[in-house]
Amino acid sequence: MAEMKQTKFHGVFKIDGRIATVNLVPGKKAYGEDLIKDRGVEYRIWDFWRSKPAAAIKNGLKELPLKKGMAILYLGIANGTTSSHFSDIIGKEGLIYGVEISGRPFRELLPIAEKRGNIIPILANARMPEDYENNVLSKVDLVYEDVASNDQVEILIRNCLKFLKPKGYAVIAIKSQSIDVTRNPREIYKECIKEFEKHFDIIDKVELDPYEKYHLFVVMKSKR
Repeated sequence: MAEMKQTKFHGVFKIDGRIATVNLVPGKKAYGEDLIKDRGVEYRIWDFWRSKPAAAIKNGLKELPLKKGMAILYLGIANGTTSSHFSDIIGKEGLIYGVEISGRPFRELLPIAEKRGNIIPILANARMPEDYENNVLSKVDLVYEDVASNDQVEILIRNCLKFLKPKGYAVIAIKSQSIDVTRNPREIYKECIKEFEKHFDIIDKVELDPYEKYHLFVVMKSKR
């Protein structure tokens, strides 16, 4: 029998060296992940190689402010791999507004969102939050960004200013290669952090190598 332990992260469990979330829709997979049943509960393995928050936890992240019932704005939700685990954690009482610009992953997201019931897919450009402000029905507790763009810092700040609750959280996977492929990633990280510190208190940060090369995962809290 698998050894099951609750981690310090809400809704995240450790199973024989892997991490998992409780499946919101038992029997259903989102991306081919393993399902494990233990004492009548079904868990979904959260793949370190397929999801940046999972890689961050593996690499020693201390804080991940996800809780049951949260409202999340997810920028760059793609086909729903990571957001499906967020969906497990926040539960039926929570809600994810998932913004994606690309048609193909958006189409793959739709059936996942339909089955789960707590993900609202939004086909839009995260650079233009005014285009989807009518789709986001209330201020959110957390803004998560996973967008490969040289203006990813500005995208997160702009969306937080419009949608984030006072003292809410922001989380980003900084992709240094999308900002400048010719420079040292750690120099880019420092510049991004300096810009973020104008708006946020930095709670935690961790590099994602080897799971995601040239990425820094950053957890922040709004100063507003």
